[in-house]
Amino acid sequence: MSETILRTAIRTVRPAPLSRPRLTPLLSGWRGLSRYLSPLLLVVLWQAACSAGLLSTRLVASPAQIIVTAWSLTRDGTLPVNLGVSLLRAASGLAIALTAGISLALISGLSRIGEDIVDAPLQIMRTLPVLALVPLFILWFGIGETPKILLVALGSTFPIYLNLHKGIRSIDPKLLEMARTLGLSHRQTIRDVILPGALPDLLTGVRFAVGISWLMLVVAEQVNADSGIGHMMMDAEDFLRTDIILVGLFVYGLLGLTSDQLVRTLEHVFLAWRPARREKGQPT
Repeated sequence: MSETILRTAIRTVRPAPLSRPRLTPLLSGWRGLSRYLSPLLLVVLWQAACSAGLLSTRLVASPAQIIVTAWSLTRDGTLPVNLGVSLLRAASGLAIALTAGISLALISGLSRIGEDIVDAPLQIMRTLPVLALVPLFILWFGIGETPKILLVALGSTFPIYLNLHKGIRSIDPKLLEMARTLGLSHRQTIRDVILPGALPDLLTGVRFAVGISWLMLVVAEQVNADSGIGHMMMDAEDFLRTDIILVGLFVYGLLGLTSDQLVRTLEHVFLAWRPARREKGQPT
């Protein structure tokens, strides 16, 4: 009974969503596509500069050449195989980062003693240049998959930890006091009050972590790798194949954009109760 009252109170203190005018499907679709107009314009200008000879195609491959190369790499299986390896590494590293970041944030955020034990070492590690740890990781874990996955995990853990820790410590004290008044146990308070309240900050941290995971993967795959998009790009460098290098860069960019959009979709699904984050007239 007390849990039901608490959930009702939480919904009551949440501000009502701001009313926004409904967009017609056509206008809504146009606004969704408009964000891609500037990149498309840049590609058109890039192709025009290459066709006019303003840019040397030996140094910078044209978009048309990149498309042809990408299709060729797809047909012979080179791109799908390397893409699958890269996705597996990124997913494995991100899964480790989610587990470690959430666990450490809960320990540090829910307990003063836990914060004294966990927070200071993590803040020290956060300031270390992760790329400088590459030689140590190779010495400790060899040149297989382990150091590559751990590099991705290490770089992605900190934004998850920092944002979730902030979210836990930013819970409205009135809700905690209400939970104590209603007689909720410590576990029930964490489950029904703290974790739902910290969810927006957690998803923000995940969004940052996903972006960092791709940056770390680029570095990891260029150090003693025999597969992956980064390895494909390093091989292309030896043969001055700028078209293959740019194909790899575009793949990384598309992966980053797709994963970011996925997290944004999760935000809309799990945070549907939040008020509109932008006023009328601002871009969505």
